[in-house]
Amino acid sequence: MKEIAAFEVGIKLGALFHQFTGMPVNLENADIVEKAMKSCILLQPHVIDAEVRIDRTKLLEKLSKFNYCSLEGDMIYARVEVEIEGSRAVGVLEWDSEKKYPLMKLVTE
Repeated sequence: MKEIAAFEVGIKLGALFHQFTGMPVNLENADIVEKAMKSCILLQPHVIDAEVRIDRTKLLEKLSKFNYCSLEGDMIYARVEVEIEGSRAVGVLEWDSEKKYPLMKLVTE
């Protein structure tokens, strides 16, 4: 079951990333976007906890003259915990500055 839980974590993080990147975001709605992302991931089967944060510093750097930008992978931190039949897995999606890519990984807590 541990492998299935780990697989589910990856699916959840991948879905979160691909569903929400590109959406309009600014400082006024960043909290709402974080809550919406968390709420959506918590609806999925086996998810028992989730956390989503948008990096406000990166958001500020990317704001257009119209006071918004598109949500990008380097702005997102997400943590998801899944439990299936007593087996838990925790995964994190975060920007890897060295690789310049949003990576997902299993973590132990």
